[in-house]
Amino acid sequence: MLHGNGENTPEKGAEKIKNKYLIFEFWTCLNTWKRSSKNTLWCLLGCSLGDFGTIYYFQITDHTYNTVQIMSLAMVNGVLTSILLETLILVKQMTIRLALMTALKMSFLSMLAMELAMNLVDLLIVGEAKLTIVSIPFMLIAGFLTPLPYNYYRLKAYRSEEHTSELQSPMYLVCRLLLEKK
Repeated sequence: MLHGNGENTPEKGAEKIKNKYLIFEFWTCLNTWKRSSKNTLWCLLGCSLGDFGTIYYFQITDHTYNTVQIMSLAMVNGVLTSILLETLILVKQMTIRLALMTALKMSFLSMLAMELAMNLVDLLIVGEAKLTIVSIPFMLIAGFLTPLPYNYYRLKAYRSEEHTSELQSPMYLVCRLLLEKK
């Protein structure tokens, strides 16, 4: 159904919103990149603890599991430890229930991408679920870089509740004003 002259249809509105995230200015806020990098590092710490701990356990024990099974379990443990760590960090600012819900909402896709990237790098370098001095740095780099643009996008576009107070601060004013002008 057209509204007026056809320029204010829901489809046109959705297109304007979608195009907002394709403009250069959306991706140029240094403060948001810093904040999303910090959030990504916390997520990486949590994911790495669970993931590396699981892989190392199976590396030093006798077992019958194959590489896919070990990496799948490592990914699950990595996500769980990251959620736990982020919940512990957020519980200082909110109730435990809200902290858990926020940790789940803010980074589940990010954690899955991070885990998948780290395990694929391990598989490409070592050929199996095994930690080596060579593979670990590359796993961490891939784990950090893979979800970073998504974390920036989510922080900037959705202004997630865990970041609302930070986005109200004066240092984010320039970034917000640039986006609102578009």
